[in-house]
Amino acid sequence: MSDNNLASFRISIIAITSAVVGAVLGVAVGLIAAFNFTENLPFVSSSPADTSATQPRVVQVNEEQATIDAVKQVSPAVVSIVITKDLSKIYQPNEFDSPFFEFGFPFGFRFSPSPPPSGKQEIGGGTGFIVDAKRGYIVTNKHVVRDTEAEYSVLTNDGERYDAKVLARDPFNDVAILQIKAKNLTAVKLGNSDKLEMGQTVIAIGNALGEYRNTVTKGVVSGIGRTIVAGSSAGSERLEGVIQTDAAINPGNSGGPLVNLNGEVIGINTAIDREGQLIGFAIPINTVKKVIESVEKFGRIVRPYMGVRYIMINKQIAEDNNLDVDHGALIVKGEKPTDLAVIPGSPADKAGLVENDIILEVNGVKVDENNSLAKLIQQYNVGDEITLKVLHKGREKEVKLKLEEFKD
Repeated sequence: MSDNNLASFRISIIAITSAVVGAVLGVAVGLIAAFNFTENLPFVSSSPADTSATQPRVVQVNEEQATIDAVKQVSPAVVSIVITKDLSKIYQPNEFDSPFFEFGFPFGFRFSPSPPPSGKQEIGGGTGFIVDAKRGYIVTNKHVVRDTEAEYSVLTNDGERYDAKVLARDPFNDVAILQIKAKNLTAVKLGNSDKLEMGQTVIAIGNALGEYRNTVTKGVVSGIGRTIVAGSSAGSERLEGVIQTDAAINPGNSGGPLVNLNGEVIGINTAIDREGQLIGFAIPINTVKKVIESVEKFGRIVRPYMGVRYIMINKQIAEDNNLDVDHGALIVKGEKPTDLAVIPGSPADKAGLVENDIILEVNGVKVDENNSLAKLIQQYNVGDEITLKVLHKGREKEVKLKLEEFKD
């Protein structure tokens, strides 16, 4: 090879090498630039497999901002409920509080005790939330407004105070509806509690300790479909299908909303387990929707009922009692002699149900721990006829039953 040819060959090699290196460096710089640009957009991602213009972009949820937005959305509709009562109706005289207690020998004088307290005074409070801005309807817990002799008023988020009327107290659930006459109210948006999932983020808003209005706590859904017995000095109540959460629910939070990150109310904060830590319970909002609809339509809560007392059967109860089935509702007596298994004159009595019958299905739906008898019955209306599959003395049979309105 001549010197000229050798020089030309070397120049060609250098040119090719430069082109290759330049291409590699160009691609690398392009990738780095693209990566840095994407890093500046942390809430947006796209599908790498589809670059079609019609393919929607997926937006990641910023939980902190979603929480702030949800609280801002719901808080204007959260109210404080104030309980006022005449002190003379609270005061209970004892054996020494006769008009005059007379001391005999050797004292020989009469003692007049101080008069009982009187006058109206605020004695407690709770939380509620506005569900109908036009009508002024407010949802809260029944136990917040259980005293029929007390007076109730509502403090709205803007500091205004209104007299409140208790329209209805639910006979089966810890729910009550109040009404105030006010303008320019803000109502909450109701979600779908049937779509809740374990681990879902939730927010509790309420009048903590009766003092700190619109206190916000945050947690997750810890359990779904729980059955609890919520008790107070006024008695206890069995609540089925409730939501368990670790969002702190403090005294005074009762009746406040449990909210998802979309700013939708999915439950009513109701009770806490004092033996545990951060174990609270809320009534699902889907249970409350029918209550609201009933009050709007009838002016009261209309509830269908069968008229039986029962316990839900599970595998353990079935094994301990040698039952033929491991699901269903076993009709049983209550603890008191007056707590009959079947209420005389009730729809269940008319249909021929008796103690120890096991209700297996309601209109073809299996009665089990996920679908309690009460939950299934509340899906129907007064006057509806339902078909029950019942295990009676070891044999299955179908029983038709017409639901009636429960009356206190």
